[in-house]
Amino acid sequence: MMRYLTYRILMFIPTLFVISLLAFIISIKAPGDPVEIMLGTNGPSGSSSGLQISAAQKDSVRAQLGIDRPVFYFSLSSLADCDTLYKIGSKSHRDVLDRLTHQYGNWQKVSDWYLGLNDLLSWQKQFNPDSLVAKYTVQKDSISFQQYDANTINEAHIQIQNGLSVLLETYHENTIVARLDSLERIYDEAVYFESGKEKMVRLKLLFHEMKNASGSWKLYVPVIHWHGWSNQYHHWLSKLFLEGDFGSSYVDHEPVAKKIWSKFFISFKLIFISVLLAYLISIPIGVYAARGKGGWGERATSLLLFMLYSLPSFFVGMVLLMLFSNPDVLVWFPEAGYMDPSHYDPEWPFWVRWRAEWPYMVLPLITYTYSSFAFISRIMRSSMLENLNQDYIRTARAKGLDENKVLWRHALRNSLLPVITIFVNIFPMAIGGSVIIETIFTYPGMGLGSYEAIHNYDYPTIVAIFTLSGFLTMVGYLVADILYAIADPRISYRK
Repeated sequence: MMRYLTYRILMFIPTLFVISLLAFIISIKAPGDPVEIMLGTNGPSGSSSGLQISAAQKDSVRAQLGIDRPVFYFSLSSLADCDTLYKIGSKSHRDVLDRLTHQYGNWQKVSDWYLGLNDLLSWQKQFNPDSLVAKYTVQKDSISFQQYDANTINEAHIQIQNGLSVLLETYHENTIVARLDSLERIYDEAVYFESGKEKMVRLKLLFHEMKNASGSWKLYVPVIHWHGWSNQYHHWLSKLFLEGDFGSSYVDHEPVAKKIWSKFFISFKLIFISVLLAYLISIPIGVYAARGKGGWGERATSLLLFMLYSLPSFFVGMVLLMLFSNPDVLVWFPEAGYMDPSHYDPEWPFWVRWRAEWPYMVLPLITYTYSSFAFISRIMRSSMLENLNQDYIRTARAKGLDENKVLWRHALRNSLLPVITIFVNIFPMAIGGSVIIETIFTYPGMGLGSYEAIHNYDYPTIVAIFTLSGFLTMVGYLVADILYAIADPRISYRK
């Protein structure tokens, strides 16, 4: 057994590697820029908060998150691609540059275009429209030009910056051409920005060079780039397995591990008690249903259980709230939460905390548990019927053993194998929770936490839940193998 357990635990390593890799891919492919989401300057949907954050602050957050380095140990790309694109701070700019490279097949020309755009935008931002107004007001008698007021100069200044910002965010050729023509007209009309015309002419030239100097053949030449250990995945993996650090939440910047474990134990208590109650009730029902097959008691019990099984959990939860947490009907149990924060102390002894928490668990427990009765009892009944027809059961009866001993000592033990398979689902269920039930009762476990993380685009929390769910699923299967050997001595893992 120990040899088998050691082998299975060692097999966790490659499996965890695959799970972590999938979780990492989810995190880097998620919509939105993590830096802007954390700083509150932009949401995943693209909506801006209007808050201006300096480039130095963004670079600091990128370094903190470890995304200022290559994505993986190596990368497979084409001869046209850039292997240092990760150095560009804006995720949207990286995406646009990648699209342009695949569109025109010449990274050098794409890079020149990008640098030209930033050069003109930086030049434009250095101007103060108010100082321009004062300058032209002084010179208007000596130089032939029309008088420009502050609104006109400000409007042209904003239009140019907006146009250049749009060019940085687009890769569609028609949009680029239209924006360049619009900017050129503004520069032609705005003599106060006359010194920027040269940069504008150069920018149009860079676009035509990028468009005409196509190197599409380079897209079909594969190239492998080795980036070494200093990459995003290695940084994320080492923090995860060496420090247990899943990163910080995008919502409240709290450590994800701290948030998850507190919610995990809340959900685990609820689910463990629910599964325990379901088995304590369902197994005897299944055994007696198999014993009294075809009788009126078995039929009536099956009908009642299947009626309960057919009721949706959200419907039962809402009915329980209306009946037992309603001031107009009965107020037997609290309607939300898992404890009273005004009278609860986490430092209390276990039994004191349990007395304070159990009233909040009753209604969610009923909603969790009722639908399991029919499912588990029918599986137990089928397994018992199969074993009751085996030769060893007939031999036990022929020896004159009491029927209860035949059922509970011989048939039951061998009938538990299918039920054990269901039992191990408690481990992944504990990390996933029940989104519907915990949302209905506002029970602050993993189900409600998962829903809030998805709703708020809190990707570090989502990735942590995904990773822990995979790990606990493996633990569940290992526990199932051990319980199989305990329930059925014929199962051996020595070979």
